[in-house]
Amino acid sequence: MVDQAIGMVVALGRVSPDQGWTVLREVSQRTNIKLRSVADMILVWGRTGRLPAEVRTVLEEVLDRLGPTQIPGAPPQG
Repeated sequence: MVDQAIGMVVALGRVSPDQGWTVLREVSQRTNIKLRSVADMILVWGRTGRLPAEVRTVLEEVLDRLGPTQIPGAPPQG
């Protein structure tokens, strides 16, 4: 499950697999949500488009640090 979530982050965030792992770990730490739970949320997001706002915000922040990214379904950045 974690590997699949890393794959989604890699594909959608246009980052390397190592960076994908780092993104997942940091989102987990910053939201105080277990890594497996964050991974599950990412997979559900891939199927349904739904991701808790807190997780989406931190995910965007971490990916933005690695380079400009527009997460699908996120409001346009201005």
